[in-house]
Parts: sequence; structure tokens; C-alpha cells
Amino acid sequence: MIVDGKKIAGEIIESLAEARKSLPPVVKLGVLLGENDAASASFVKIKERVADKLQVVVVRELVNNDTTTEEALRALDRLCQNCAGVIVQMPLPVQIDLGEILAALPLSLDVDAVSEGEHVVQAPVAEAVSEVLVRSGVSADGKKAIVVGAGKLVGAPVAEMLRDTGAEVSVITRNEGNLQDLKEADIVVLGAGDPGFVKPDMLKEGVVLIDAGTSEASGKLMGDADPKCAEVASVFTPVPGGIGPIAVAMIFKNLFTLAKHGSNSQL
Repeated sequence: MIVDGKKIAGEIIESLAEARKSLPPVVKLGVLLGENDAASASFVKIKERVADKLQVVVVRELVNNDTTTEEALRALDRLCQNCAGVIVQMPLPVQIDLGEILAALPLSLDVDAVSEGEHVVQAPVAEAVSEVLVRSGVSADGKKAIVVGAGKLVGAPVAEMLRDTGAEVSVITRNEGNLQDLKEADIVVLGAGDPGFVKPDMLKEGVVLIDAGTSEASGKLMGDADPKCAEVASVFTPVPGGIGPIAVAMIFKNLFTLAKHGSNSQL
């Protein structure tokens, strides 16, 4: 089964449009964004299109290669003072200390759930993966799951979510684990950002394959899995059109949750 992420996202956005009616007239989403990163700008435009549908105001604070960490912290603070939720759109320019930025992001405004501590919301990609599993009738309990990648937005939160639902989880990164183990996994989640590196012969027949890795190759958006992997998978999320749209919808689900709990939604 090839998952239609756009359809699922549309259904979630419809339900959020109904939920929007119970929120204050003005809800703002803040985005701290690298000014010269084309991929990040593209991702933000996608979020802005959904924001328009849900009557959410997107406020950008741009940082560039001349911006210091201190200036970026001040930009983040401006967003935190005026928005119901804030996204730190990674990557930021290399001279900015990402750790300091994330440490300064309050849990109550952290839409992506990337700062340290107990969050009100779950990471959007983890929520998206969970949504796909539920809609596909897949229980992770007792299953062998492998997550490729350990990043803050995909690998780490997805691994945690799968453990919480009872899966036996292994994480493969450049420095640890072996891709040969993919052959034994019931559930594989990809978040490496290495286009097409997973081939059908690396996987077990009937595997649940969730491709959450996104990168650009030859001007095209591609996932970590060769599209032919759909031929061996019982569930497959393509790139584009799979996990991505669902994760964007979950960003706004999180924003609305934070808006209900916070005090910045009318500013």
C-alpha cells in the first residue's frame, strides 16, 4: 500500500479548520529562518500555504551569515513575545550556536518539540509516522523496528515514539549500527537525507517502510528509499507526498494545542 500523505494531511487540516473556530481571532506562528537557505525557504512556503487555510499569521525573523548568536537570540525573543508557537527552521547559519538557540526556546512555544524538557506536544514527524501506522492498521508492539538517522526532527523523536508503543527499536547512524540489519526489521523509518540509498534487496518482504528522509537531487525532491522499494513493502510512504504533508499538518495541530495553553495567541 502506497500511503497518500496529501489526502491524510487534507483530512487533518479540515479537522483543524473546525478547531480553529474556538481559538482567538489572531494566532501567530513564528519562524526563525536562515535568509540564504533555499531549501528552508521552500519548506516555510509550504507551511505558509497551510497557515493561510487555517487563518494563521506566519511571522518570519531572518538571520544570515553575518548574524551573531546574540542577535539570533534577540530575534528569537521577539518571536517568543508575539507568537503562540515558534519554529527554529534548521539549519541555521553555521556561526550561530544552535544549542543556545534551542535552549532559549520555551517549551510552551516549541512547535517542533526540539528543546530539552517535557513537552506539551510531540514532534510533528513522530506524530505523522504514528498517524500512518494507525491508519494502516499497523501495531508496533512487539515488532522489530529500525530507525535510520538520529536527528532532532526525525530519528530521535520517532525512535522514542516507537519505543513508547512497544517496539524493539534500533537506531542506525553513520557511526553506529549496520544497514544489513534492515533485512530483519518489520518496521523501517528513514531519516538520513541520503537520496535513494535504500534498495529493495536490503529489505524484508512485507516491511512497513516509512520514508521521512528528504533531500534534493538533480533538482528533484527525493527520499532515502529507492521508489522501487514500494514493490516489497506492505506499507510505503513516498517522497514527495508521504510523511511530509502530514508532518506539516501536525505542526498546526501542535500550534493550536500550544495556543490553547498559552497567552500569546491574541498578540
